[in-house]
Amino acid sequence: MSTVSRPDFTRVELLWIKQRIEHWIRFGRIAEDQILDRRRRRVFFAPNSIFAFVRWASNDFGTAISRIDILRAVTPGEPYQTVPGVDPGGDILLRVHGWPKVQRVFESIDSIDALNIDPVDASPDYWRHVHNRLAVHDRPSSYTAERHHAWLIRRKLQS
Repeated sequence: MSTVSRPDFTRVELLWIKQRIEHWIRFGRIAEDQILDRRRRRVFFAPNSIFAFVRWASNDFGTAISRIDILRAVTPGEPYQTVPGVDPGGDILLRVHGWPKVQRVFESIDSIDALNIDPVDASPDYWRHVHNRLAVHDRPSSYTAERHHAWLIRRKLQS
């Protein structure tokens, strides 16, 4: 078990209780990983890294909660939004709940993977676009290799 002593990292609490609660990372570059016990882990993300945090829970009647948040880990002193299980919080790029919308986000992630692009490297604006389209019950545009190339150029010019 490793210990993170860097206060600038974002910590995410993960939990897995079979057929009851699942909190997991769909994508992201984990900088540190702590296994607390067979059900609980803590993962840490460096500032400005992007990750997808999934929370699912069920009860005796079926799925009770189905959520996905795509966040950017913030730097110390930067404003952030709070998210349960994420300390201190993050810059929310996408936040949806309800299985149909979560499934659409998974489809968007899978389509980016199919382009051989790590979803971590996709444009943060694309995740905001997906969030906004799903919020109004519309289909998000596809992420394309051309769109990704434009993002890489823009990111390079900004640095």
